[in-house]
Amino acid sequence: MSITSLDNTYVASTYGRFQVELDHGKGAKLFDTNGKEYIDMGTGIAVNVFGVCDNEWNSAVKAQLDKLAHTSNLYYTEPCAKLAELLCSKTGMKKVFFSNSGAEANECAIKTARRYSFNKYGEGRSTIVTLKQSFHGRTVTTLAATGQDSFHTEFGPFTEGFVYAEANNTAEAIRLIEENNACAIMMELVQGEGGVMKLDENFVTDIADYCNKNDVLLVIDEVQTGNGRTGSLYAFQQFGITPDIVTTAKGLGGGLPIGATMLGAKTENVLTPGSHGSTFGGNPVCCAGAYNIISRIDDKLLADVKAKSEYIFSELSGAKGIKTVSGMGLMVGLETEKDAKGIVTLCREKGVLVLTAKTKVRLLPPLNITAEELETAVNVIKECAK
Repeated sequence: MSITSLDNTYVASTYGRFQVELDHGKGAKLFDTNGKEYIDMGTGIAVNVFGVCDNEWNSAVKAQLDKLAHTSNLYYTEPCAKLAELLCSKTGMKKVFFSNSGAEANECAIKTARRYSFNKYGEGRSTIVTLKQSFHGRTVTTLAATGQDSFHTEFGPFTEGFVYAEANNTAEAIRLIEENNACAIMMELVQGEGGVMKLDENFVTDIADYCNKNDVLLVIDEVQTGNGRTGSLYAFQQFGITPDIVTTAKGLGGGLPIGATMLGAKTENVLTPGSHGSTFGGNPVCCAGAYNIISRIDDKLLADVKAKSEYIFSELSGAKGIKTVSGMGLMVGLETEKDAKGIVTLCREKGVLVLTAKTKVRLLPPLNITAEELETAVNVIKECAK
């Protein structure tokens, strides 16, 4: 049986896969089982930040595999401790809880916010405000946190305690916080699955100021925006705010599953032994890979990300068939005249792999994609959007 036949027979039918059987790759280049070459403008949905088969990352992971693949959180391991230190030193956060995914990182953030409020104020202050068009994960609780009605069907009853404000509407967000006696507000600074929409900076800073003055926790979901994707290590660093909790995953591991919930000064001691946990969280191999990734995201690379972003925006803004270009850094959304899914198919046929977000074409290339590869991919996208 072919790979496709095996998958269709034995793997749960939760994905509408593209008709491509990927086999191997290097950097921004991927090859299918027929030997066809593609430029990867999706990076496994913002995961492979240094592309495929990165030499330095491979070496770091293999070296750890030869030492210790897994223990448990009953013991100390160097990769976990060093990664936590690196994340805190680069962000100003104080402590980190490691998990396996973005949804789990957000679950931890939700539990932490509610426990902080319970310990300080008691019962009745557990509601969390999120934004409409947000996406925070696929567990029952993170689906409830997601501000899209289309996700709130079939799997109910959903976890209670979430209300949804219009993005960039400061008055509504504050009203919902006060009416519901909310303990926190959680938001993505660029809404990824919701259409690659960057939040208004004044909205973000006004909400941050309100939260700081009223002891409402500010939770920033950087599952997709984090790890260099937007032109800074984490997007919040470009907004001039200090979150109480930051979550991330995807690009953190560079291809291995890892999530992180970073805790600020208010929340660093909320979680205590037995209050939360994860069997695989802080896995030595995943942490070794993540340490390699984070240690290499420096000012030079981030400046290059911004330069590549400017190139994409300048080339595609106003191009025939493209109505708008949105996003931040190398997280880009294209509103197109043609159906986005049709453009994805055309691009794939011409050797460029792109994604969708709602009705938009979404671009998430490797941070280190070469100028030549990026130019080729952008030209194909322009041709297919006409």
